Amino acid sequence: MKPIIRVLIGIAAALIVLSLVTFTVDETEQVLVLQFGKPLIAVSDPGLHFKFPPPFRTIERFEKRLLIYDSPPNIVVTQDKKNMVIDSYARWRITDPLLFRQTVRTEGGAQARLDDIIYSDMLRELGQHEMEDIVSVNRDQIMVSVGKSASIKSQDYGIEILDVRIKRTDLPPENEDAIYRRMRAERERIANLYRSEGEEEAQILRSTADKEVKVIKAEAYRQSQVIRGEAEAKAIAIYAEAFNRDPQFYDFSRTLEMYRKTLDEQTTLVLPPNTELFKYLK
Repeated sequence: MKPIIRVLIGIAAALIVLSLVTFTVDETEQVLVLQFGKPLIAVSDPGLHFKFPPPFRTIERFEKRLLIYDSPPNIVVTQDKKNMVIDSYARWRITDPLLFRQTVRTEGGAQARLDDIIYSDMLRELGQHEMEDIVSVNRDQIMVSVGKSASIKSQDYGIEILDVRIKRTDLPPENEDAIYRRMRAERERIANLYRSEGEEEAQILRSTADKEVKVIKAEAYRQSQVIRGEAEAKAIAIYAEAFNRDPQFYDFSRTLEMYRKTLDEQTTLVLPPNTELFKYLK
């Protein structure tokens, strides 16, 4: 056998032995060393580690990074007896891999246990608050309280819950119609209030306008009467002056004007011939 082949075989054998007696831990994971299937020690420091005796010891790897628990939407009842559909999530991590394996074993088992813990705490906490507080006022404070309570319970499973948050809040389908009806009725009430206030304001404007119109008409009528009176006074003065200058001519012109206005083709007068009206026609 050639020396180079022997070297390669030796290197290969050394690598096989090294792989049997050593293992590596990544920064994103933590390792549990098992002997005959029973946990011995937990290793979380990254780097190269040894295991003896090799044939009887195995390792299991667990996530060291933060994990996301995304729960399905659940129905909770608030303090004011209203149903809400809460869609929440939580961030958690494995702090004790040995206790974690002994209690829940896998991440799937941990998710199922977290579902029970978080939902029960959320149901209890949200049941002490009204819907308005949960939706807008004290949501953050409520979620901090839920997270603390759930984190204490999760320590029994080697888990730490960092926080719990609500992604979305909805109303159950059977309650949506009632809510929408109340919202529509409230909007209609506000609209009717605006309409009544607008109608009242319009009525005030109409009354004010009618009053101003009457005042303007009255003032215009007064001024017209004054002007008419002044004009009539001037006309009377002119007639009087004309009469004083030549009474006979004034009487003659006024009589002719009366003829022009009174006698036409459609007017028939039956009067005695000696009437004063015909004195200028004799």
